[in-house]
Amino acid sequence: MNFKKMKIAVAVALGVTTLTGCMGQMGVTQLVTFGNLKAVDNRYGRAGLYILLAPVYGISAAADLFIFNSIEFWTGKNIITGKSPAIVDKDVGGAVFKVNDKIDASMTKAPVAPLQVNNNVKSTTVEQIDANTLEMHVALLDGTQQVLRGEKVDDSVAFYLDGKHITTVQISELENYVAATQA
Repeated sequence: MNFKKMKIAVAVALGVTTLTGCMGQMGVTQLVTFGNLKAVDNRYGRAGLYILLAPVYGISAAADLFIFNSIEFWTGKNIITGKSPAIVDKDVGGAVFKVNDKIDASMTKAPVAPLQVNNNVKSTTVEQIDANTLEMHVALLDGTQQVLRGEKVDDSVAFYLDGKHITTVQISELENYVAATQA
């Protein structure tokens, strides 16, 4: 695999991960903040402790961003706070940007929420099919599975859930998004 194809595969994989995990309730960071508030009883002490805990806040935010918010996105429930629905599902009025106004209503809910309730997930894997295709497989105990597939076509990536088209995103948008999350 040449460097350019590897770069695109990594960008798509990171894009899928960060697109699903960037927003959420930040449960671990909430726990650190609550610990800070409980440790000291005044604003000056809390501010000083906040500065001392800056590395801990960074680690907790990274854990939330890449692990717990991703779980929240896919299941519709934050496993730290126990709250649902995920913040990304809240209606806040008219959105400025309409990403895909033709999206099926079933695609506006957490795709694997029923899996968590029944606790019947056997395994999950991410597989590179070819230089232009990545798939995330969720295997269930009953032998069925769900598949999230990303296919690169020219300068965009089309995303499918169980063969149903969800959306198409320009690679430049994914790269800009990944760059913004690393800044």
